[in-house]
Amino acid sequence: RLEAYLKGQLHGSDNSLAVRQFGGGKANLTYLLDYGEREYVLRRPPLGPVPPTAHDMAREYKVLSVLHENFPYAPRALHFCGDQEIIGAPFFIMDRKVGVVIRTTLPDNFEKMANGPELISAQLINVLAEFHQVGYSSLGLDDLGKPEGFLQRQVKGWKKRWDKAKHKDLPAVEKIYNWLNENIPETKNYSIIHNDYKLDNVMYNANDPGKLIAVFDWDMCTLGDPLCDLGSLLSYWCTTSDPVFFQKAASMPIDDRFYSRVQLVQQYAEMTGFDVSNIRFYHVLGLYRLIGIAAQIYIRFLHGQTQDKRFAIFGDMINLVSEYGEELISDA
Repeated sequence: RLEAYLKGQLHGSDNSLAVRQFGGGKANLTYLLDYGEREYVLRRPPLGPVPPTAHDMAREYKVLSVLHENFPYAPRALHFCGDQEIIGAPFFIMDRKVGVVIRTTLPDNFEKMANGPELISAQLINVLAEFHQVGYSSLGLDDLGKPEGFLQRQVKGWKKRWDKAKHKDLPAVEKIYNWLNENIPETKNYSIIHNDYKLDNVMYNANDPGKLIAVFDWDMCTLGDPLCDLGSLLSYWCTTSDPVFFQKAASMPIDDRFYSRVQLVQQYAEMTGFDVSNIRFYHVLGLYRLIGIAAQIYIRFLHGQTQDKRFAIFGDMINLVSEYGEELISDA
């Protein structure tokens, strides 16, 4: 049915089609569409019931169909289909990018380069800084979100999600919420934000760790405070000086040749000229969000809605991340 639907819609789509699923993603599903001489990527929401605002393919398509004009790291979206009859869900088609996504281990050739992790870090933060300078009005994306009051909505929204999904009361989480609520800074700059910018959501040239070629997973992007992207990146970032549990749960290699969090922030500030004096707030907000995401997954695991054994440790992880957040606010 998909092959018949796409015939004539894409360059090369008159040839016969082979489809295979990519591994690696935890939520949205991606598939390689191979027409022999041309390859594309199809992206669709996960199987099963989907929360109303999550995994929004139409939104992701809207952004990617224009963003590549001003930000070459965004893959170009080529076609959107809202008809659920074709594959059972809305989907869109985008250009295929070829390179490496770095998860928990470095590719051998990057590992052997003394400055490999340093180049990876520098590129990751430079591309984020470049992204936050993109003018969204000129791309027709003014209606992508309501930037005013963004931080207040984030703090309250994650509180609601925590209250709904928590497996037990945790005083540390309550303490973090109260601190965030009392310390919301004034947003100085608004921009498009990715909302899930981290090392395993980007792709590098397979032979050059200093060359980032694509940023993926745009379904949560919106207009808001760019420092939220930086704070979120800091909350996912992991170094050799972090607590052991953090290192075990990290979705990146643990190697002291990567930038420290301080270096990431300094380089971002130099590139953007943004005031980063309140970065602790954004880092703590990033951790609070991680707690909320982990709680939503863990409660599904406890109720038997997901059998994935990786999620069994999420209860402990919530405790430990909240203790870590509590330490950050007590130093403030």
